[in-house]
Amino acid sequence: MATQRQTDEPTTTAPRRRGLVIALSALAGFLLTVVWSAEFVDATIGDSVANTLLGHDAKQTPIAGIAAGIAFAFASGVAGTFTACNIAALGAVAPLLGTPGNRWSRLGHALRPLGWMAVGMTAVSAAYGALVGIVGTAMPQFATATGPGLAPRAIQSMVVFGVIGLAMVYLGLAALAVVPDPFARISSRFPHARMVFLGALIGGFLIGRPFALFRQMFRHAAESHDPLYGAAAFTLQSLGNTVVMAVLFLLLALAGGGRVGRWLAADPRRAAVLTAAALIAAGVFTVLYWDVRLLARRDILPWYPTAPWA
Repeated sequence: MATQRQTDEPTTTAPRRRGLVIALSALAGFLLTVVWSAEFVDATIGDSVANTLLGHDAKQTPIAGIAAGIAFAFASGVAGTFTACNIAALGAVAPLLGTPGNRWSRLGHALRPLGWMAVGMTAVSAAYGALVGIVGTAMPQFATATGPGLAPRAIQSMVVFGVIGLAMVYLGLAALAVVPDPFARISSRFPHARMVFLGALIGGFLIGRPFALFRQMFRHAAESHDPLYGAAAFTLQSLGNTVVMAVLFLLLALAGGGRVGRWLAADPRRAAVLTAAALIAAGVFTVLYWDVRLLARRDILPWYPTAPWA
């Protein structure tokens, strides 16, 4: 007797009031750009976490060798946990939380999408890290010069995050059945393709990331001219970047995943709304923050609203 093939795809039943879901999600993404303080997230939170994990001042202490670089890569990844892409990706897998059974069966079900996301992250991170090890100091992100206008690394960040943000918005609209689902056909043969792609988006953050601790690791990998070290360091950076969110996700699966799953299963449209809202909000935030607000901060655009602390 044939059994139904189980996938990691969220239900795409179109909910009512799709326009309201899109508007509120986009508004949430915009408001996040207004209040977001990179200095607080990167310096106050990120530096403190990295210093604690490494046991010394991460910024002031040179990376001494490959072993220290590997440790620095993972610690700086954990320090950069709070990014919109992580929240969007884990929001997209949240509808997969609950399944019938005991806690351990629910945990196994929750681990699967995280594993496929890790595949996508590792592929992109390792490839880019190897490229950095080969090309070395000629990479745009290696540049340290500052001044008026846009530096090469800023242009790279704008392009990368702009593409990632638009991809997340499109996937959110597809979850609401507003636009065609790009994974509708491929999912019949590769049911985990969506999770791999979301992982690739997270890995892609390293290609444009301006986080100070990441740039420190980037320079060390570029100066080493070792593609294997670059691949390993960048992979650990990405995995560290998601470990806290992944642990929270798994704890939720253990503690209440069954109840969450039953609530979502009661109306398949709830999963579509949750997935779409997370992706659209994060995508709008990414595009506005890294493309529009950045241009305003460089005085290329006349004004962008920001909170006093941002």
